[in-house]
Formats: sequence, structure tokens, C-alpha cells
Amino acid sequence: MQIAREIHDQCGPLFGTSRIKAHRLSHGVSLSDIVAQVRALYELDGKAPPRLGETLLSAYESGYKRPGPEYLHYLCAVYRVEPDDLGYQSPCICGRGHAVRPAVAAADGRPAPAAAPGPDGEADALVGAVVPRPDDRQWITVNDPRGPDRADGPAPIDVGEEDIVLRRTLLQLLAGTGVTLDGQFLGAVDGIRRKMDDTLVNATVSSTMLDQWEETTLAYGRQYQATPSLRMLCDVLLDFSEVRRMCDRRQPVELQERLCRIAAQLAGLSGLIMINLGDHRLARSFFRTARTAADETGDRALRAWVTVRESLVPMYYGDPREALQLARKAQDLAGRAPSVAGAMAPAVEARALGMLALRGRGDAAPSARRALVRGRAVFDQLPKDNTGDLVFGFTERQLTFYEGDTLTSLGDHRHGDEVLSRALTLYSPSDHVDLTLVRLDRAACKLQAGHPDAALQEAQNAITELPGEHRSDILVHRARQLGAAVRDKHGEMQQLHEFYEALAAPSVKSPAAGGAPSAVPPAEQV
Repeated sequence: MQIAREIHDQCGPLFGTSRIKAHRLSHGVSLSDIVAQVRALYELDGKAPPRLGETLLSAYESGYKRPGPEYLHYLCAVYRVEPDDLGYQSPCICGRGHAVRPAVAAADGRPAPAAAPGPDGEADALVGAVVPRPDDRQWITVNDPRGPDRADGPAPIDVGEEDIVLRRTLLQLLAGTGVTLDGQFLGAVDGIRRKMDDTLVNATVSSTMLDQWEETTLAYGRQYQATPSLRMLCDVLLDFSEVRRMCDRRQPVELQERLCRIAAQLAGLSGLIMINLGDHRLARSFFRTARTAADETGDRALRAWVTVRESLVPMYYGDPREALQLARKAQDLAGRAPSVAGAMAPAVEARALGMLALRGRGDAAPSARRALVRGRAVFDQLPKDNTGDLVFGFTERQLTFYEGDTLTSLGDHRHGDEVLSRALTLYSPSDHVDLTLVRLDRAACKLQAGHPDAALQEAQNAITELPGEHRSDILVHRARQLGAAVRDKHGEMQQLHEFYEALAAPSVKSPAAGGAPSAVPPAEQV
């Protein structure tokens, strides 16, 4: 009840969220779930199935229609609230209260019954509740006055603690309050992923609903860099949790495949967001879940996409040799047909080889240049709908960024800076992550040209000019790596100390650690 009020108070003025919709959102259930519970209550009462469907319920939530007395009665029974709580100023036709009343202990110390039977022998409040009580794992208690044979109903809607934690975090973000990534939040994130792992190996959903989820997933790809990472993670995982619930029972083959595809895409996107937030352990876990879901589809192109996206974890937080191995594996999976992974994997391979060349591997430089040529050749064959977004596609601006990054690592700072300058003109101002990484690469070019002061200033500006909510760990981590490179080449400098102080400003938090980084990073962080 309290969560529903908070959702209505916070989202009502911004998005027009009605009270009845706020109650459904507070429980983390879909329209179809509520319709199913209302139908079950009709069946329990011996009535013909109602005509209530998702479209009509959506019209109630949007304010276009108002439920009649009978439908209002059953909606109140499902949500365990009074009509006023759903936004309707009228008494219920049953003449009894639906809200859950706190139990009062009897005189002998035994707990009182949860609800007293009404005049017709039915329990007042606890029939068909959306969320079962802790000791009530069915829709109706085994002590229901209608007998144990009536207690066998559909399994309760699985709204876990993870969903509650994510919704609470999302409300805090909408309210503009500060959010720290603590163990409870990260535990909820991993809990949702683990549940998806469980249901994938055990999984009815309409084609229309799948169409909506596919559109939503593609929309996330377009919004990926324009939306703060933590906000995006909450939105993605709430849909991911809903998809998991739909996977809980096996679907017809054609629907199951589409559902697993959506699961793989959402898990892969969650892995990318965890890279941005600096938690490479959870990122790897999400990509593992994405591989499991992709394997269910039998789509090699999807498996290749998951693999090449996973290669970014060691690219930024691990060993470039592992990134190289994953990139080549993605190329094998992609095959010869032009695909997103087929174009991106050679570019990632080139970046990994460039990093190895920077560490002294002599044969890496020519291999990196050949990989760039292969990536550009495949990219030129991609259909236009594969070059549109930064997540599920591979764009011209990304390829240009990868080319400039590779050339910079190979020591060709003049040509690298020219390519990176072109990349800056291709990115939108809202593509915060890649745009900042490009600027940090240009700072590395200045360092290679022998201008450490200019390099530090360029890197510092790239970070401090970002809005606070977009200063994710991957960007601060990359800036620290540049500072370490300056120290290795030029020793301690006054500007270097100022640079680290700017990175340690209160607005720059390390999400994985839940606090501000130290002014001078330890060796393992760089």
C-alpha cells in the first residue's frame, strides 16, 4: 500500500500514473496477471468468466473508462484495498471492507484468524490477493471456510524481494535523491540473473506481448548511452524479471524462441551496463546468462553478438589476450554472412592487438591493421537496420572510434587523432560513454606527442564536464589509466596531483565500491 502511494505521488504528476495503475506497479505484475486473478475469483464464486481483458483494464488505468460496481469489487479483492485507494469515490457493492486488517492476538496469546467470514461465509479480505502473506503461498489459505478443496488455485505471482529493491531504487532516482550501490542492490541484480538461469533450464505468453517486449528491448538499445547507467539498469532488469516470469513455464516452440531471444538481449544489455558501472564480475555473470538464453534459440548470429559484447569486459577490466580470444570466437560464430558481430569482432580484435602492441608484442601491429581492414569490409556490407544503434547494431561512429583507438595504441598518434576527431563529429552529445572514451583517447594522443600537461587537461575536462549521473566507473577508470601512463613516462607532476583530486571529487563515485575513489589510486586500479 505504501509503495503504491509513493509511486502515485512521484509518478502521477510526471507521467499521469493513476492510483489503480500504481497498485499494479507496486506489486510488479502485468495486466494479464491481474486479469487472470479476477477470472480465478469469478470461477471460485461459481460465475461465468468475465469479459474483463488487458485492453479494458488498461483503459481503467489510463482513466478512459471506469470499472462497473462488480468489476470494481473484484479489483478491490485482488489488490486488498478499498475503492478509494484505487481512485474511485464509491463504496463497494459487497458492503464489506477489502483492506487487510492487522491481526489482533486473542486473550490466550494465540494469533487471531487473518480475516473473519462475511455474512455469506466468505472471507472478507484475503481472497485473491496479488501478493501472498509470508505464510500463505496459495491464493486462498488452507483454513478457508469453503474447504481445502477450494484452496488449490494457480501458483502465486512471483514478485520477489529483488523487484522491490529495484523499484525502491527507481523511485529514489525519480525523486532525485542520491543512490549508493550497496550489497543489497547488487544482490538483487544478481538474484534476478540467477532466477533467469534457473527458469531457462526448466518456461503462456501472447504474440502481442512479445511484440511489445521486442520493441521495448530495441528502444533500450537506442537509449543506452543517453540514459544514466543506474536508471537504465533498473528499467532493463524490471523487464528482464517480467520475461523470466513468462519463461517459468514452457511455451510453444516459436514463442519460446522469441522469449529466449529477448532474454539474451536484455541479459547482454545488463552486462554492458555492469561494465559501465565497474562491476566486471556481475557483467561476466550476465553474459553467461545471455549465452544460456541464446543457446536456446539456436541463432549463431545472436550467440556471436553476446560473445563479442562479452569481450569488452577483459578489454576494459582484464587481459587483452582474453578479449582477443573472445573476439575471434565471435567471428567463428558469425560465419561469412555479414552481421553485427561479424563487423564488430574484427574491430575489437584490432583494439586488443593494439593493446598488446603497446605492451611490446612485436607481431601485433600488422595483425591489428589487417583486422581493421576486415572489420571495415564487413561493415560496408551491413544492411542499414544493423547500423542504427550502439547496442544491438554496430554504427559508423563506433567503428571510427575503434579505428582511432587502435591507431593510438599502435603509436600512430597523428593519424589516430585525426580519426578520433572525426569520430567526435559522428557521435551525438547524448552518447556520453563513447563520446568521453573518444576524448580520453585523444588525451592519450597528446601524451604520445610529448604533451603530458595537455593530455591531463583534456582527460580532466572530459570527466568533469560530464553530468554527475553519467560519470560511470568505466570512464573514471580509463582516466586513471591515463594518469598512470603520465606518471610512468614523466614521473610525479603537480598537475598530476590536481588531476587525481578532480577525479576524486564528490560527484565522481565508484559505483562498485559505493563511494568516492581516493585521490591517488592504488596500483591495482590502474
